[in-house]
Amino acid sequence: MSKEALFKEIFQANSKKIYHLCYGYTGDDETANDLMQETFMKVWQNLDKFRNQALISTWIYRIAVNTCLSHLRIEKRHPKDELTDTIIETKGEEISEKNEQVSALYKCIAQLEENERIIITMVLDEVPYVEIASISGISEGNLRVKIHRIKQKLTELYNRNERF
Repeated sequence: MSKEALFKEIFQANSKKIYHLCYGYTGDDETANDLMQETFMKVWQNLDKFRNQALISTWIYRIAVNTCLSHLRIEKRHPKDELTDTIIETKGEEISEKNEQVSALYKCIAQLEENERIIITMVLDEVPYVEIASISGISEGNLRVKIHRIKQKLTELYNRNERF
């Protein structure tokens, strides 16, 4: 199989999950798309270096997480201006009720700690627990407990935000 065909197959199998992961970090559609594209550029550039020691999706998730974290570090140093915030607010007003709920969920996810965001995003993308445990570096049993606690925390955050 050619590198191009392999990459196309990898992209089709993983792009939605990586987009959701990036969206979980940013809460912004355009930024999430940019980070997803940047992730897959890195996958393309390093595909020959992949050693098959883990699932390729695990490898891609790690690249995506590192890409998102780098973006967030840069974003912290150069915060958005008020105009950007106004545009985001205006965009938010145009979203349907269902999308508002999804948007509210992702805003709550953005308030979680970094490792919790990674885990819950993978759960939402239906990544198998075995793979999530491998990516996060914890046992599957510990992962189940952690997921339960993250869901409780998300419920509290969501309910607190809904009151306002």
